[in-house]
Amino acid sequence: MKTSPYAIEVDVPSQTLTVKNRAGEAVMQTRVATARNGVGEKYGSECTPRGRHYIRAKIGAGLPANAVLISRRATEELYSPQLRTLYPNRDWILTRILWLCGLEPGRNRLGEVDTMRRYIYIHGCPDEDAMGVPSSRGCVKMRNSDLIKLFDLVPAGTPVLIKG
Repeated sequence: MKTSPYAIEVDVPSQTLTVKNRAGEAVMQTRVATARNGVGEKYGSECTPRGRHYIRAKIGAGLPANAVLISRRATEELYSPQLRTLYPNRDWILTRILWLCGLEPGRNRLGEVDTMRRYIYIHGCPDEDAMGVPSSRGCVKMRNSDLIKLFDLVPAGTPVLIKG
């Protein structure tokens, strides 16, 4: 795992994501939306997992904003409100994916609590989705423009602390 010059902190109570440099100074902060079911680590809970994680993979480099991803693959679709009307139950994962992996065995790694096997991401979402309001199915949702900045800033291996 590469050493990153940054660390990400997701604060669930305040629905914010902050990127800090090695000196601990905030270099980016934005509103996010975590799980509508609150925090929790169990498989199938649709909760946002707490604890220490890292970015295991970065997916979607070079895709346009609003590119639709399903199973970590671009579909060739671009999100629009009309597309949402056609697929009202789709979990909209847009633009880029930062796939998280837990670092704490028994808490967010391995077995029934494995963040990576739960497919927990930091990802983009439709512009009309509210930020600052828990509404995801476990992931950390961001505005697409903020996600592109984050994706370009941090390398794979960047630590992510999710505080609940």
